[in-house]
Amino acid sequence: MADDADKAGWPVLAAASSGALLCFLNLSALNVALPAVARSLHATPTQASWILLSYMLVSTVCILSFGRLADLWGRRQLFLAGLSLFVAACAACAFAPTAELMLASRTAQAIGAAGVMANASALVSDAFGRRKTGLALGVLAMVAALAQVVGPLAGGFVVSWWGWRVLFMLNVPAGLCVLAWSWKVLPTSAAAKAERFDLAGAALSLVGIGCVTYALSMAGTRGWTSTPVWAFMLAGLCAIGLFSGVQMRVASPLVDPSLFRDPARRTAYAGILLLSMTQAAPLLLVALYLQACAGLQPSEAGLRIAPVAFGMLMAAPVAGILLRRFRPESICVGGMLLAGGALALLAALLQPTIGTVQLSMCLWVLGLGIGSFVTPNNASILQSVVPQRRGIANGVRSTLQNTGIMVGTALTLSVALAQLPSGSQRTVLGNGSAGLSGVDVAAFTQGASSALVLLAVLCFAGAALVANTWHRAGRLEWGKGSQ
Repeated sequence: MADDADKAGWPVLAAASSGALLCFLNLSALNVALPAVARSLHATPTQASWILLSYMLVSTVCILSFGRLADLWGRRQLFLAGLSLFVAACAACAFAPTAELMLASRTAQAIGAAGVMANASALVSDAFGRRKTGLALGVLAMVAALAQVVGPLAGGFVVSWWGWRVLFMLNVPAGLCVLAWSWKVLPTSAAAKAERFDLAGAALSLVGIGCVTYALSMAGTRGWTSTPVWAFMLAGLCAIGLFSGVQMRVASPLVDPSLFRDPARRTAYAGILLLSMTQAAPLLLVALYLQACAGLQPSEAGLRIAPVAFGMLMAAPVAGILLRRFRPESICVGGMLLAGGALALLAALLQPTIGTVQLSMCLWVLGLGIGSFVTPNNASILQSVVPQRRGIANGVRSTLQNTGIMVGTALTLSVALAQLPSGSQRTVLGNGSAGLSGVDVAAFTQGASSALVLLAVLCFAGAALVANTWHRAGRLEWGKGSQ
């Protein structure tokens, strides 16, 4: 019976993976295409940053709500609706004539992507038996890693040969094919329609995450002591505090507080937040650095950052297999240590003349670390909750993952660009007419290295947190066994 269920799960895995692949491709490809988009649309540095950050911000906010809606109304409906909106928004991005309309189209894209990403892992977990869930989630993580490989390569070459608009148009026929397949194979899931949707919680999560992210995005140009930065940061933290209080009182909360009562799950959530800060930010930073300081074309920069995704591609399915023999915490700790070590080494070696082999090895080991962490961490979260809460459990995980990517990107850019004048910042982000001076190159190198060190510290902190929770859990089990 378990084997029959697993066989039925493979078409679902193919649909969920294909939808996730499109969403992650769109994000990773724009990392190298951003300068071309900014130049074409005459975007300011703030607009250029928000062409990236708006996608992550809106999808992060919506994933939490969509994870809950999936439990209430069904995962199939949310996945199909999200994918349909995503495909339509890709076409709108391709024809956007101004930066403002591009931002609006990216917002619609983000809403659609949230419907896909909030349901992908939960659909896969529902479709497979416990014995093969780790492997299936490893394949899903491998697909996300594949997007990290193909995205920068495709983004670089398509932009260099045909222009950035073609990059978005290619998503339309591919998305329609995935939509047709998903319509055919995705099963209807049980829905808890008797419960209500928490509108107040959804609104507070939007305000909280939005204000904090906006504050971080302004820190690079206005400075960390700027009044607007602290005002938005304080407003966001207050909204998050109110959100937590509302969730404790309402009958049908957006986020079930019981999800955080298990220490192991709390640590898994904290770990994915910390590690995700290092997932996309180094790729964007290195891509911008190589184009601004080493004079590389987008296609060349895409090739240089591809090894991190190759590492993820190799490690994610292997980590899923290792779950049958080792505890997930031990694999997670090893992954975070690998990622932190790679970032620290890259910070020490970073310069405009860095060797291809040196850069490739650092990024490949970073990918190995990320891929080794994601699969066991996701499996430990989704396997420990009942199916009726799997949507919101995955929604919380995806929200924290996207929040980490979003905050990590904003924080990394703000630290890396902090010492550059506004004109040089425009050059780095693709909207300046002149190249960087020798002084600016040195300042950007120092800022980028500082940002990489900060990301390495976050990885080491996450490894220590997971190891401490694992150690405490082992002591409790030993104590119970000796009684």
